[in-house]
Amino acid sequence: MTVNGADDVLLVHGGTPLEGEIRVRGAKNLVPKAMVAALLGSAPSRLRNVPDIRDVRVVRGLLQLHGVTVRPGEEPGELVLDPTYVESANVADIDAHAGSSRIPILFCGPLLHRLGHAFIPGLGGCDIGGRPIDFHFDVLRQFGAVIEKRADGQYLEAPKGLRGTKIRLPYPSVGATEQVLLTAVLAEGVTVLSNAAVEPEIEDLICVLQKMGAIIAMDTDRTIRITGVDKLGGYTHRALSDRLEAASWASAALATEGNIYVRGAQQRSMMTFLNTYRKVGGAFEIDDEGIRFWHPGGQLKSIALETDVHPGFQTDWQQPLVVALTQATGLSIVHETVYESRLGFTSALNQMGAHIQLYRECLGGSDCRFGQRNFLHSAVVSGPTRLQGADLVIPDLRGGFSYLIAALAAQGTSRVHGIDLINRGYENFMDKLVELGAKVELPGKALG
Repeated sequence: MTVNGADDVLLVHGGTPLEGEIRVRGAKNLVPKAMVAALLGSAPSRLRNVPDIRDVRVVRGLLQLHGVTVRPGEEPGELVLDPTYVESANVADIDAHAGSSRIPILFCGPLLHRLGHAFIPGLGGCDIGGRPIDFHFDVLRQFGAVIEKRADGQYLEAPKGLRGTKIRLPYPSVGATEQVLLTAVLAEGVTVLSNAAVEPEIEDLICVLQKMGAIIAMDTDRTIRITGVDKLGGYTHRALSDRLEAASWASAALATEGNIYVRGAQQRSMMTFLNTYRKVGGAFEIDDEGIRFWHPGGQLKSIALETDVHPGFQTDWQQPLVVALTQATGLSIVHETVYESRLGFTSALNQMGAHIQLYRECLGGSDCRFGQRNFLHSAVVSGPTRLQGADLVIPDLRGGFSYLIAALAAQGTSRVHGIDLINRGYENFMDKLVELGAKVELPGKALG
């Protein structure tokens, strides 16, 4: 089911456990980037396990604007991308396609290699705190790009080509690491990236690039070494499953006292989450096809939780799990160290009956970069509390899905506004809710 702007409000009748089976496909944080990587090749690429989400549609449109042919493959969820005839795109068309996404910044390196220039419009994305694109532009300048700020965006050129360089990131940013990888593989010489992000999606992107002919080595100290090559080919790749979506459904099972089998969920990329899930009192069972998550009965346990870059507890796991923590006995402490504004979504949970207090201090086991910057980045969750239905306005992707979980766990009916934002990262989430027995409806049209 495609949810458009006219159907942007969802009525959720809470109090029913979610039970059944759903499937997660390729990771939102890998698939669009692997699609961008196809721009670097001299031959077609074939990407499998592609989810039908808005970020994929945005990148598909941008690739087509630049002359890349994108068509369905032989199996469901497969795309064939042919970059043989890459060309410049109209500025207005780029802006129309890219205004709601930050992914276009990753087109810079590939377009500089293919065309010698690139244009990046103003960027959107979720409002969860600073995601400075300065990281990206600083990186590109070190490779030799010249950046001109214009009224409608940023125009980039590489008059002397792109050359390998030494880069140390001030923070292991996933986006900046992706930028370096996509730029360095065809740059002249060797690039050494220190303090790199090492998330599973980064490793999968490296696998994609290696299949294309890149030379990339990962050290154990967050250092990535890329030796530039003259030419890259295409790739055939099956994207790793979306561990962030899988964890969201796991938290939904816990908060609603349900039982959900997540087909496609993979243990290896979720080990930190699974440990925490078990500490809270959730149960899971792993087989070759996926993971079953359920509430085993009895009281959930309060915990101390600190988000971190991989292999720590992922920030995208935090918001859905906080909803479940409102049902745990005692005081849970959550210290958010990745995005300074990610706990803002809790104000709506308090309106529903939760008891969550935010603090500027670092309440976790260690100080973080937000500790002296006056951000409300720590939370104390007191539970269990009975949640009541409310009017909710979705603030961002993960916060939005968290509101859905809260509405499903609450007594009474909630009106959830802005559900189209959830389509950015959750494939067919409306259909999945219905399959799990959720009582939801679009105004004037019952779904379940």
